[in-house]
Amino acid sequence: MKGSSESNSRGLNNTSGVSEFCTDGSKSLSHIDYVRSLLGSHKEDNLVGLDDDSIVRALECEDVSLRQWLDNPDRSVDAFECFHVFRQIVEIVNAAHSQGIVVHNVRPSCFVMSSFNHVSFIESASCSDSGSDEDATTKSREIGSSRKDEFLLEEVTKQPFPMKQILAMEMTWYTSPEEDNGSPSNCASDVYRLGVLLFELFCPVSSREEKSRTMSSLRHRVLPPQILLNWPKEASFCLWLLHPEPSYRPSMSELLQSEFINEPRENLEEREAAMELRDRIEEQELLLEFLFLIQQRKQEAADKLRDTISLVSSDIDQVVKRQLVLQQKGSDVRSFLASRKRIRQGAETAAAEEENDEEESKLDDTLESTLLESSRLMRNLKKLESVYFATRYRQIKAAAAAEKPLARYYSALSSNGRSSEKSSMSSPAQPPKDPINDSRQGGWIDPFLEGLCKYLSFSKLRVKADLKQGDLLNSSNLVCAIGFDRDGEFFATAGVNKKIKIFECESIIKDGRDIHYPVVELASRSKLSGICWNSYIKSQVASSNFEGVVQVWDAARSQLVTEMKEHEKRVWSIDYSSADPTLLASGSDDGSVKLWSINQGVSIGTIKTKANICCVQFPSESGRSLAFGSADHKVYYYDLRNPKLPLCTMIGHNKTVSYVRFMDSSTLVSSSTDNTLKLWDLSMSISGVNETPLHSFMGHTNVKNFVGLSVSDGYIATGSETNEVFVYHKAFPMPVLSYKFKTIDPVSDLEVDDASQFISSVCWRGQSSTLVAANSTGNIKILEMV
Repeated sequence: MKGSSESNSRGLNNTSGVSEFCTDGSKSLSHIDYVRSLLGSHKEDNLVGLDDDSIVRALECEDVSLRQWLDNPDRSVDAFECFHVFRQIVEIVNAAHSQGIVVHNVRPSCFVMSSFNHVSFIESASCSDSGSDEDATTKSREIGSSRKDEFLLEEVTKQPFPMKQILAMEMTWYTSPEEDNGSPSNCASDVYRLGVLLFELFCPVSSREEKSRTMSSLRHRVLPPQILLNWPKEASFCLWLLHPEPSYRPSMSELLQSEFINEPRENLEEREAAMELRDRIEEQELLLEFLFLIQQRKQEAADKLRDTISLVSSDIDQVVKRQLVLQQKGSDVRSFLASRKRIRQGAETAAAEEENDEEESKLDDTLESTLLESSRLMRNLKKLESVYFATRYRQIKAAAAAEKPLARYYSALSSNGRSSEKSSMSSPAQPPKDPINDSRQGGWIDPFLEGLCKYLSFSKLRVKADLKQGDLLNSSNLVCAIGFDRDGEFFATAGVNKKIKIFECESIIKDGRDIHYPVVELASRSKLSGICWNSYIKSQVASSNFEGVVQVWDAARSQLVTEMKEHEKRVWSIDYSSADPTLLASGSDDGSVKLWSINQGVSIGTIKTKANICCVQFPSESGRSLAFGSADHKVYYYDLRNPKLPLCTMIGHNKTVSYVRFMDSSTLVSSSTDNTLKLWDLSMSISGVNETPLHSFMGHTNVKNFVGLSVSDGYIATGSETNEVFVYHKAFPMPVLSYKFKTIDPVSDLEVDDASQFISSVCWRGQSSTLVAANSTGNIKILEMV
C-alpha cells in the first residue's frame, strides 16, 4: 500500500507522528495492519479487518477494554497477571518503534483483553489528536469510530467510573510533559505512557475521586504509599519511565534489556504454563459443553421419534383389529346371503349372479379410484401427517386431563376402609381403563377416517352449467351474494346492479340455452350487498343494501313486504334464524348488529361495537345465539339473552373478518382478508377468549375483496382473487379441489388473462355436492364435485 511505504520512510521525522498514526485514514490503517501482523498470539482473530463493525463485534463477543478491566472495583493486584499484560503491551510498542512509528495511543482505552488475558491493540475515536488538522477523511473515520466509543460507554455503565469523563481524563493522564509544552510526540513519549500504564496496573483505586487525586499526583511523580510499600521494584521502574526529561527515560531497547523485564521471577514460567493449561482446559470444556448439548438435543429427538413410532404402531394394530372385525362381519353376511340363495328359484339365482358381476365391476372401479386417491394422498402426505399427529396429541392431552379427577376419585374410594371391605365381598370397584390407552383404542379413528375419506372422495370440480345473462356486457354485474331457497330449488343473486334475480337451478342445468333469464326479478333503489332466504317461508327472501336498509321480499308475488331503515351506514350482511324464522339479524358499517322481527318491522335488539360489522350468522339449531365478524380482526359469539358481553371472542386473524359460517352448533369457520380461513371450536375458549383455531386453511388468495364463503357437510367453499373457487374440508388445512374461471374476451371470444377479476360469491346447494359461484364480472357457474 502507498500509505505503508510513506509511513515507513517518514518515521520519527514527521512532526505530527501522533496524528499520522491515529487520524490519517490511509496511513494509520497500514500501520495497524503491520502491528497486527506481529501480534500472532495476541488474539489476532478479533481484529480481522479494522472496520467498525468487526471491532464492535469482537468487543461484544468476549473481549473487554483494558480501561474497563483496570477500573473494575473488584480487581486485586496479581503481580504475574499485571506483568503478563504489561509485557505484551511493551512488545506491541516495540514492534511499532522498530519501524520508526510513534504509537501515541498507549492508553488502556486503545487495548482490549480476551478472557485469557491476551492483549490486542485497537484504534478508537478518542485516539485522535484534537490539535491536529482534520480533513474530510479524518472526520469520516472519527464518525465511524464513534460506534466503538458508544460500545465502550455501554460496557462500563455498571462501573463506578463514568466512561465519558474517564476517557477525557485519560487523555490528560497519558500526555507526556513535553507534549504539554507543545513539543511533538516521540518514542520517549510512548515510554512515558508505558510508565503511567504500569502505575495503573499495580495501583488500583476504588473511587473516581481517589483516582483523580492519585493520577494528578502522578504528574508530579508522587506515588501513593501502598505501591511504595507493596511493590517497591515496580514503583522504582515506574518513576524511571515517568522522568520529566525525555532524554533520561529508557529507550525501548534499554527497557527490554532492563533487569525489571528480564529478571527471573519466582514461579513465573510455572504460572504462565498454568495459565496456558487453564486456557486449554477451558477450551476443552467449551467443546465438551457443545458436544453434550448436541447429544442432549439428539437424544430428545430420538426419544420423541421412539414415542412417535410407538404411537403409530399402536394405531396400526388398532386399525388392523378393526379391519379384521369388519371382514369377519362381511364373511358372516356373505354366508347368510349364500344360505338364502340356495333356496331361491333358478331365475333368482341367475339374477343374483348378475348382481355379483355388477358388484365385481364396481370393485374394479373402486380399485381404480383407490389408486387415484393414493396418488393424491402421496402428494399431500406431509400435510396429512401433521393433521394426524395434531389430532392424536389433542385427544391424548384431553384424555390425560380427564384421567386426573377419575384417579383422585378411585384413590379416595380405595383408601376408605369400609368401602374396601364392602367391595371385597361384592363386585370390586375397578378403576376405568387408562384414558390415554382408550384414546389409542380407536377413539380417533372414526373422525379422522371420515375426514380422510371425504378429502379423497372427489377429484375435481366440474361445470354443470354456465349461466349466461342477457345483460352480461353490463359493467355493473358484480354479484355480491348468492343464496338457495329452503328446498334448493331456486337460487337468488344480488349485487351492484340493484337487482335480485331468482333462477330455477334444475332448468339451467338441463336446458342448454345460450341465454338464461330469471324466473323472478326484484328491483331495489340501491346496490345490494347481501341476501338470505327464509328457511320456513319458502318464497320469503331478505336483502341488505349500501344505504343501510334491510328489505323483506315475497318472491312469489314479486313484492316488497317490509323495509327497515334503522342502520346509519351500509349493511354488509343479513341472516335468518333457522330455529325462529321470524328473527332476522343484520350487521353494518355503523358498528352495530340489529335483531329484527319481520312481523313487527322494527328492531328488537342491538349489539353495539366499536368496529364495522362485516358478517352475521345464526347457528342452525338455535335462535338464541349469534356470531359475527368485525373489522377489528375478531369473531364474536353472543348469547342473545345477555347481549352486553360476548360469550366467546375468537382472536387469530390479522385483518378484517369478512365472513363467518357455522359448521355445526359448536364449530364455526371464519374468513378474512389475511388469506386464511380459520376453524374454531367454541368449547375451547378460556375465560371467554379463544386464540387457538383448530385449523388455518390456506391456499386461496384474499387480501382486499369479499370473495364469499359457504359450508356443506364438512366442506368449505370460498373464492379467491385469482378468479378461482377453492374447496376445503374441515379436517385438513389444504384445499381439496379448485376451479379457475376462464376469462373470455366478448369481442374475440378468446381466453384472456385478466388479473382484476376475482370470485365474489359462492353458495352450496343445501347439503349436496353442487355449488354456485359468481365472479366480479357477473359470470355465474354451477359446479359439482366429482
